[in-house]
Amino acid sequence: MASKIGRRVVQAMVTLALTLVTGTAGLLTGTTPAAVAATTTSNLVAPAPYGADPWMGYYNGNYYLAATTWNNQVVVKKAASVGQLSSAAYSVVYTGAGSTVCCNAWAPEMHLLDGPNGKRWYLYYTAGTPACCDGQRSVVLESSGTDPMGPYHFAAQLQVQNNGWAIDATVATIAGKLYFFYSAWVGDQQSLFVAPMSNPWTVSGTATKIAAPTHAWETSGAKVNEAPHILQRGGKTFLTFSASSCTTPDYKLGMLTLTGTNPLSATSWTKKSTPIFQRSDANGVFGPGHHAFFTSPDGTENWMIYHANDSATQGCAGTRTSRISKVNWNSDGTPNLGTPVASGATITAPSGDPGGSATFPVAGIRYRLTNQNSGKVLDAANCGTANGTGVRQWSSMGNACQQWTFTRVAGGYYTITNVNSGKLLDSVNCGTADGTGVDLWSALGNVCQQWSVTPVGGRYLVANRGNGKVLDVANCSTADGAAVRQWTALGNNCQSWNIAP
Repeated sequence: MASKIGRRVVQAMVTLALTLVTGTAGLLTGTTPAAVAATTTSNLVAPAPYGADPWMGYYNGNYYLAATTWNNQVVVKKAASVGQLSSAAYSVVYTGAGSTVCCNAWAPEMHLLDGPNGKRWYLYYTAGTPACCDGQRSVVLESSGTDPMGPYHFAAQLQVQNNGWAIDATVATIAGKLYFFYSAWVGDQQSLFVAPMSNPWTVSGTATKIAAPTHAWETSGAKVNEAPHILQRGGKTFLTFSASSCTTPDYKLGMLTLTGTNPLSATSWTKKSTPIFQRSDANGVFGPGHHAFFTSPDGTENWMIYHANDSATQGCAGTRTSRISKVNWNSDGTPNLGTPVASGATITAPSGDPGGSATFPVAGIRYRLTNQNSGKVLDAANCGTANGTGVRQWSSMGNACQQWTFTRVAGGYYTITNVNSGKLLDSVNCGTADGTGVDLWSALGNVCQQWSVTPVGGRYLVANRGNGKVLDVANCSTADGAAVRQWTALGNNCQSWNIAP
């Protein structure tokens, strides 16, 4: 993401041994996976609304993925193959209990570290007050055991810059010492900082600014360096980061290399003068950034997860989706991230991936969508068949006006068709604001008629590809006839749907 109003995902590495996060040679698996034949998969692993600021790792036979929610929920999903991640269910692992910052959760990432109770997962994320976004602080949770899915409890708010604004936190172990990296404002510049840590939840010394946006490619829309992430390989330490404003299609990745011996000294870091990963107009990829690194299941490959948009105008909203790509290496030992490919493109899966793909919803099956709050179903108003027919909630009638089919389209999304009319669920006038209406319309082939289906806590969020907003019952009404509209994901039952035949 970028600037004060951005949201981002923090990504990190822990130690050379903790290559779940760093992308180095080993794995945190109990056993080495058996050889698996190469398979292909989609590069899309998380659609909207929870596709921004992703972190991803591999541990004990599963991939784990976390992303920004914009609400008080911190969510994590897991799957045995990358192809199954897009339809895997998010679990809500935390909702702010015990913390002084409750809301606007951004950029979660996880690290397996030694703590006073042995190895535990530490989940770092950014949160603030209900009024976004000047109150953002860095928070860390601690797991009760070694299961990445938790349970988690509040450990601490990281005290940096006199408890000032700090986002996109990540940690890394360098030469046996733990360090805390984050992004904060200095004047009109958002810069990168590092501080020493005495344990996974305590900053133990003064922070040092190690990078500021000085190149032209770092200042599009705003002067921004954020979302640091550490990658180590062959004895070298790289800090990769996001640059420019996430409100622009020119959000991109840059890199620092640790060329000195003291990570707390700004002179120990050397910035590459050109970006290492940026937009591809030819492939329809805009604003690629806020990334993390992970290893393949067999430990032989380095991979990156990042978010991006499908158009140059989508910016920092909930339209960003999480994609993966393989990391290659230049002859001088530096990472080569290549050029981003289109969302939903077919790629070779990480080495050792067992294969598998999304299986829900199934094409041709007639589904009912039942609101978790009201118990009412998604309904075509008055069984209308004309373009512009409104969509509402109503008591179940068992008729075709309340039945819907899902058809997979490019990029991992679906069109949702009303069985009675044959018309598609449509975002009225391709609106992007909260409160944008939903109606039925003939197929137009545009993103305003394409939807993601994201399982969270046993129910589903249905989000529009064009604006990233989710289906929402107006004012949480329980009455027949209440309008169904689009709204930013709030994590409540009024936006949660049971999808069943």
